[in-house]
Amino acid sequence: MFRVSDFLEDNAVMPPQRKIELLGLWVAVLNGEIEPERLTALLSDTDPGDPEAMVARHAGEVLRLLRRLPPELQEHIRHEVTETSKGMARWQARGPLVITEDDLDDYMFEVAGRVGLMLTRIFAWHYRPLREIQDQLMPLAREFGLALQTVNVIRGLRKDFERGWIYVPHSLCAEMGIRPPDLFLPENLEPAMQVIDRLADKAERHLRNGLALIKLIPRRYHRVRLAMIWPLLFAVRTLAISRRNRGVLEAEAKISRDEVRQIMVDTQIGGWSNTWLEEYYERLRAE
Repeated sequence: MFRVSDFLEDNAVMPPQRKIELLGLWVAVLNGEIEPERLTALLSDTDPGDPEAMVARHAGEVLRLLRRLPPELQEHIRHEVTETSKGMARWQARGPLVITEDDLDDYMFEVAGRVGLMLTRIFAWHYRPLREIQDQLMPLAREFGLALQTVNVIRGLRKDFERGWIYVPHSLCAEMGIRPPDLFLPENLEPAMQVIDRLADKAERHLRNGLALIKLIPRRYHRVRLAMIWPLLFAVRTLAISRRNRGVLEAEAKISRDEVRQIMVDTQIGGWSNTWLEEYYERLRAE
């Protein structure tokens, strides 16, 4: 469901106005105002080799699968996908202008933080002990989404710049005496790396809150914990290789498949323990 919204907002081939119109149609589909075929008919010219485009082109089938879920779960998902689509459309209308850190957080909440809220509601629906602490979990779930998206901003700096978007706040760059587009000029390497370091500090603060969220989930819900642990630790490791790394100004930073596999294996064995998880977090962060 979110992937449909992601494609409509984040593809590299549509102009902003078309994205806004399609996101509006998707919201109308989600609200039951129009049939999904009204939307998918307008996506017939998208690249069939693009996995996200294929999901969007089959939005009707995705919705049919959604209707197989219990009504309350359907509503949790439909609500957040609707709100994220509206937020994405608002940002497309606004354009690539991130002035302050609050602006950045607003954008990141719309495209990622809402996923954290949705997942927490789904987990709480399944498990009563999580419902009892849901008020504690929800603010941390928002932070979890901001954590993952801040790391995405850092690792995707170059790719985003090439498609015309820079998510680094103007205010942060101004503190270093440069403008966001100046980050990629060779003569500005030192202030650019200071900006990235500040963004990395911000990501770290959000990641710590993501870790706090996981530690609140009872150990007996190991699969729920793993569903949160994996993206968190992938982000921790990605941030570690992005910090003080001039390469992020030239190409997207990625961790290796071997690292992904190792994290998954290690956490399936030790991820039930909060003490072990904290130590493992620190190890990935420091390496």
